[in-house]
Amino acid sequence: MIGSIRGILIDRSPPWVQVDCGGIGYEIEVPMSTYYHLPELQSDIFLHVHMVVREDAQLLFGFLTKEEKSSFKSLIKINGIGAKVALSILSGVSMDQFSNAIEQQDVSLLVKIPGIGRKTAERLIVELKDKQDLKLQQSSQHSKNLTDIMDALEALGYSKSDIQKVIKNFNEDINVNEGIKQALQWLSS
Repeated sequence: MIGSIRGILIDRSPPWVQVDCGGIGYEIEVPMSTYYHLPELQSDIFLHVHMVVREDAQLLFGFLTKEEKSSFKSLIKINGIGAKVALSILSGVSMDQFSNAIEQQDVSLLVKIPGIGRKTAERLIVELKDKQDLKLQQSSQHSKNLTDIMDALEALGYSKSDIQKVIKNFNEDINVNEGIKQALQWLSS
């Protein structure tokens, strides 16, 4: 699987970009939150990539930050939310607004996002309300560190619910190494 790509931005036309990487041009679909922050054409670019392999296509979705990629991956795990709708969510509202809408059960904000109807908005609220995961919050160094800690613990096989119970008690200034150590001590006891 392709996890990231570094190359030269050779074309862009919303929501697509094309990145030349070693003489091969990769077409990558990006949310508008990424598109608005792209460098000029012929500039170096690095994108975090999520690859979707379907029967009829191999698709690449790109993001400037790990948080956006994590949010995208969390969204597509929800029944009825495909890649296009997940990109609409990331393009339509900030992650902070989205998190607040989920927390406050604000269906009216969610239905304003293209591709989200009332039933889908209600499903998002139901599925994400209890799992209000730090990956769906506004980017900051703190949330980046927590995301890295969560990813490491998930890779070790711990469940998201156990991980969230542990990290909700972490200080705002915790670094990744210390966070992983503390979490492992708590989870192993």
